[in-house]
Amino acid sequence: MRENLRLPAAIGKGAFANASAHHAKLITYGVALVGPFGSAGAQFLLSFLLLRIWSPDDFGRFSFLLIASQFTWGIWSALFCAPLPQYVANAAHNHVVRGIFACCLAGALACGLLFVGITQALVGHFGTAVVFGAYTAIALLRWLARAHAYALTFRFRTTLSDLIYTAFLLGGCGQAMVSGGISLTGAGAWLLLASLAGLLPFGPTWARQQFIRVRRRDILAYGTVWKAHARWSLLGVVTTEATANAHTYLVTLLRGPAAFAPLAASSLLIRPITVVMNALTEFERPQMARLIANEDRAGTRRSVRFFRAMLVLSWAGTLAAALALVALRPGWIFPSRYDLTELRWAAALWMAVALIRLLRMPESTLLQSAGAFRPLAFASIWSCGISIALVLCLLLLGGPVWSIIGALCGEIAFALFIWRQTQQWRRSMDDQSLNRDHPDRARVPCP
Repeated sequence: MRENLRLPAAIGKGAFANASAHHAKLITYGVALVGPFGSAGAQFLLSFLLLRIWSPDDFGRFSFLLIASQFTWGIWSALFCAPLPQYVANAAHNHVVRGIFACCLAGALACGLLFVGITQALVGHFGTAVVFGAYTAIALLRWLARAHAYALTFRFRTTLSDLIYTAFLLGGCGQAMVSGGISLTGAGAWLLLASLAGLLPFGPTWARQQFIRVRRRDILAYGTVWKAHARWSLLGVVTTEATANAHTYLVTLLRGPAAFAPLAASSLLIRPITVVMNALTEFERPQMARLIANEDRAGTRRSVRFFRAMLVLSWAGTLAAALALVALRPGWIFPSRYDLTELRWAAALWMAVALIRLLRMPESTLLQSAGAFRPLAFASIWSCGISIALVLCLLLLGGPVWSIIGALCGEIAFALFIWRQTQQWRRSMDDQSLNRDHPDRARVPCP
C-alpha cells in the first residue's frame, strides 16, 4: 500500500524535475542568445537605415559585401572553430592548437587581401576596399577568439565581445541618423571599429595565443586537423553556402547590385530566425556531442525535439511580425522606390526557405556533433547542384525574385538527404550497441 502511495509523489517529483530541466535550458538558451541577438540587431538597424538612405545600387553593393564576408565566417567555423574545443581540452595537443591559430592568422591576412580586390572591383574606390578588407580580416580573428573563449569555458567574454560589437554598430547608426547619411566607406569603418573593439574582452591570453606563440612551423601541425575533420566540413560549408546563397552571387554577377537590392531588403525580415538558428546551433552542438559520447540516445532525441520546437516557435514569431509589418506598415521598412508587390513575394519565399532550413537544422547539428562530416558534405553537394541550376534558370526566365525558388528547392533537397543520413546513422549506432551488448548476435546470422 505504501508503495502505491509513493507512486504519485514520484511521478510528481519526476515531472517537476523535467519541468525544472526545461526551465533551466530555456534560461541557458536566453543567455546564449543575448550576444548574437544584440550584434545581429545592430546590424539589422544599420542595414535598415542604409536601405532608406542609399540608392538600390549602393545598398546592393553593401549587402553583397556583408553576405560574402559572413560566408568566410562559415569557412572559419569549418576549418578552425568546430575542431578547436577537442584539442584545447587535451594538453598533449598544444602544438595542434598553435597550428590552428597560425593558420587562422595567415588565412585572415589572405582573406583581407582578397576582399580588397573584390571591393575594388565592385565599388571602384581603393579607400573603401582597404576598409572592407581590414574588416574581413579582423572579423575572422574575432570569430576564432569567440570559439577559443567557449572552449576555455569563458562564455562571458564571448557575450561581452558581442555586446561591445553591438555598441559600436549602434554608434554608427547614431551617426547616420544625426548626420542624415553615411558613405559606404563610413559604414565599413564602423564595422571595422566594432570588430576591433570586440577583441578587447579576450584579453592577453588570446593575444599571446594568436600573435606571440605562433610560428611558421606550427602551420604544419594543422595537417592533423585537416585530415581528421576540416576537409569534409569545409566541403560541406562551401556547398551549403552555394545552396543557400547562389542567388546572391548569380543575381549580382548577371544583373548587378541594384537587381540584388530587393532580395537583400526582403531578407531583412527573416534576420531574427537566422540569428536564432546560428546561436542555438553553436549552443546545442557541444551538448549533443556529450550526449553521443555518453551513448544517451534518449537524451539525444529529447535534445533534437526541444531544439526543433524552439526553432519553430522562433519562426512563428518572426512570421507574425513580418506579416504585420508587410500588411499594415510596409513603409516602416521599405522605401517607396521599391516595388512592394515584388518585396512581398520575396519575403514569402524567404520565409519558406527559413522554415525548411530550421526543420533540418537539429539533424544537421546532430550529425556534426557525431563527427559525420562526410555524409553532410555529400548531402550538400547534391543540394548545391540543384540550387545553382534552378537559380540560374529561374533568374534568366523569371527574374531575381523568382530565383529564390531555386534556393528553396535546394534547401528541400538538402533536408531530405539530411533526414535520410540521420536515419542511417541512428541505425548504425543501434547496431553497434546491440553487437557490443550481445557479441554472440554479431557472429550468428539471423534466421
